[in-house]
Amino acid sequence: MEETIAIPTPGRRPWRRHLNKLRWLVLTLVFAMLLLLPMISLYQTYVAAHGYDLLSPAQQRFYDFMEMLTSPFTSDPEKGLDAIKGTTWSGRFFGLQLSDPLAVLGQIAAGFTLYWPFVLSALIPVAATLLLGRIYCGWICPATFLYELNSNVAALLRRAGLNFGRKRLDRRFKYLVLFLGLVLSAVFGSVWVALIYPPAIIGRELYYAIALNGFGVGAVFFVLTLLFDILVARRGFCRYLCPGGALYSLLGRYRLLRIRRDVRNCNDCVKCNAICEFGLNPMRDDFGQECNNCSACIAACPTDALSFGIAIRDLPNQGDGHLGPRYRRQRAAGKEAS
Repeated sequence: MEETIAIPTPGRRPWRRHLNKLRWLVLTLVFAMLLLLPMISLYQTYVAAHGYDLLSPAQQRFYDFMEMLTSPFTSDPEKGLDAIKGTTWSGRFFGLQLSDPLAVLGQIAAGFTLYWPFVLSALIPVAATLLLGRIYCGWICPATFLYELNSNVAALLRRAGLNFGRKRLDRRFKYLVLFLGLVLSAVFGSVWVALIYPPAIIGRELYYAIALNGFGVGAVFFVLTLLFDILVARRGFCRYLCPGGALYSLLGRYRLLRIRRDVRNCNDCVKCNAICEFGLNPMRDDFGQECNNCSACIAACPTDALSFGIAIRDLPNQGDGHLGPRYRRQRAAGKEAS
């Protein structure tokens, strides 16, 4: 009996192909939250001081704007705006304390102690990573929001003939960065990994810029990571240097949620490989622990051959897609031989 090849119906877009739009919405909301939180903190300080007349004209305009923005939600901004505090490094979300696992690990290394309330605050992020993989990197990290916009800048430069950012380094280097960061934290008694961890840097620098009217040295470091991505390697900092990326990759190695390829619908167009910011090979089922389940490859696939599935391991290389020219030639040659 002749093999039936499933060809997707033109014009129909499965819901999973819209996941990347949802991811961008989440990233935008997280970044907007990081902008809003220091503004709320500054506004609460002004309210608590009861000194509106002593504020400068610019500060009064800011006060009036925040009052207009928050008055529909609370009549007591000094206490009523405390539902969300902190950053993506560590914060409180409607009474639930959540911390980045790297923050907890760095604190343990720096202090040689286990402060259990802080340790437990990383339990939900760790459990989510064990089940869903490196989703923090793909769906929540505020640096991802900026790095992916930066990738568009790099693409425009390449179209202009500036062929930068093509290097491929050893992905294992970021595990060395994580190890050295924890060792330095233990030696000097401070959380050194926070100095080079982009989500922590962005949270701090946005606070400095809004609440203190200036930037710290972390802003310079983050700009250097953007330049590294443009001039050296696409998403190079996340791929090769980020200590948090290293930790999340290790935690998500045996995740349950994985992107799978339906080889019957694959046409080997390479669009999934081209869109992957981490240089993986979805077209040959090579996702591995580096995959952050961002769903960009799912959105890019014209034949809906990629989708999420439940498994603790990636499928081995299934070979050529059944809609691709190479598979069809081999199939035709096999029929002629028989």
